[in-house]
Amino acid sequence: MSEIVKVQKLQKSFAKVEALKDVSFTVHSGEVVGFIGPNGAGKSTTLRILLGIINRNAGEAKIFNKDVWQESLEVHKRISYVPGDVALWGNLTGGEIIDLFMKLHGNGDKGKKERLIQRFELDPSKKAKSYSKGNRQKVGLIAALSVESDLYIFDEPTSGLDPLMEAIFQEEVEQLKKSGKAILLSSHILSEVERLADRVVIIRAGQIVESGTLSKLRHLTRPTITVVTKEPIKELADTSGIHDFKAISPYQATFSADQSVVNDIMIQMTKLGIEQIESVPPTLEDLFMRHYEG
Repeated sequence: MSEIVKVQKLQKSFAKVEALKDVSFTVHSGEVVGFIGPNGAGKSTTLRILLGIINRNAGEAKIFNKDVWQESLEVHKRISYVPGDVALWGNLTGGEIIDLFMKLHGNGDKGKKERLIQRFELDPSKKAKSYSKGNRQKVGLIAALSVESDLYIFDEPTSGLDPLMEAIFQEEVEQLKKSGKAILLSSHILSEVERLADRVVIIRAGQIVESGTLSKLRHLTRPTITVVTKEPIKELADTSGIHDFKAISPYQATFSADQSVVNDIMIQMTKLGIEQIESVPPTLEDLFMRHYEG
């Protein structure tokens, strides 16, 4: 896979406020990178720098090995971008706006456009001023997906869409990935990121606090175990590596466990006579909330 996006030691300040502090990550062709973090973490600032809207104070930001500020016009020829709140020209119809965006990009596919209009159930004959937020978002998505780009940047792309339309968007992103495109996805819908992303980058207070594949990151969080035993289970509470122990009954409990000592805990539970056990792996939300809360 070739490197499409390279961000290294990126810094940005607004007056005395340090918005980004040495932010580094990459996006390669054929992969989806989930870029997540709480409000005010620096996601939008990073994306605005990548789009050449604002300039950085320090560090490196390149797309297609081109500087995103100095060579922004060349970069824009090969990218598609959808913001979280699409602003449209009120007196133009949705179809006219999509055609305009495709013409400006210069690499549109009319057949794909028609297919996407049907899939997203958009009425392209209505004027944009009559559209709901969800329909405005559909216009942006259809326009972005109807052109041939090498990098797709989505910033809260399904904001305002119902679950059915979210699922359609996710299917389209999976097709882009299969065709070798690079996708940078910023979303508050963690289940969406979990389904689509090959790698996740978590940003908090302007710094990258975690990055890597989901399988790698899940090793950093604890599975939740629910167990029913023949013997009273309370003595498990003080076992090393067990956290958040909660006794549901004298013979049933739920707790989280460190990965490194799961085998030892299993031996302890076996001595108590396991009747039923369930282990739930940690989710992306668990990882996200761990950094968000502390």
